[in-house]
Amino acid sequence: GKHNLTFVMAPMVHWPEVMMTYDTTDKIFFSADAFGKFGALDVEEEWDCEARRYYIGIVGKYGPMVQKLFAKVGSLEINAICPLHGPVLTENLGHYLNLYTIWSSYQVETEGTVIAYTSVYGNTKKAVEVLAQKLEEKSCPKVSVFDLARDDMAEAVEDAFRYGKLVLASITYNADMFPFMKTYIDHLTERNYQNRTIGLIENGSWAPNAAKVMKAEFEKSKNITWLDTTVKIMSSLSEENMEQLDQMAEELCK
Repeated sequence: GKHNLTFVMAPMVHWPEVMMTYDTTDKIFFSADAFGKFGALDVEEEWDCEARRYYIGIVGKYGPMVQKLFAKVGSLEINAICPLHGPVLTENLGHYLNLYTIWSSYQVETEGTVIAYTSVYGNTKKAVEVLAQKLEEKSCPKVSVFDLARDDMAEAVEDAFRYGKLVLASITYNADMFPFMKTYIDHLTERNYQNRTIGLIENGSWAPNAAKVMKAEFEKSKNITWLDTTVKIMSSLSEENMEQLDQMAEELCK
């Protein structure tokens, strides 16, 4: 018929054999998994949140490959984007393209702090609550708190990539970090977590070691800035810990 199709190879976005298609007649870009999202098509919901979780969970590791794709198709005139997963995008396409540029280059999308924690007896949780309250009192940008043993792990990962600052709070468990925290950090590092600021809170009744172990997990991560303040709790919060949490909040709010 009247349609002329151009094919664009896009390996690892997110399968090795991905090929995308551009209809030069109607200027429609069939983008395979790119620009997809979770959720049913008959549900009215914001695109950004579900698309962000989809991108980071599935394509996140392959940001450089997405950037290579943009180099191939960046000059195309596009009237509609048709992904394999999610709605056809026909309006405000610059918004979606801009978000993909941010996500694939591991930039900070929104100013804010994520606090992810694991707590057994509630003392580490208390420290997190105190820190979150101090951040809010100082009118810091968005604060997002996750109990890694109970909250949605995928959402905790999503927010860590969305916001610029991250606080990890874990008990010491078998001279290591708590298993839920280890899983969480693995999700971050295997997706090339980078260009972020991280603070650490550890708890251990006689031999706190979680902070050292957590920090080592990011040795291969690029452009990680560590807060000067690390909070070391010996079972329950002390006056010194309260001062440390205040110092940490000051650093996070800069």
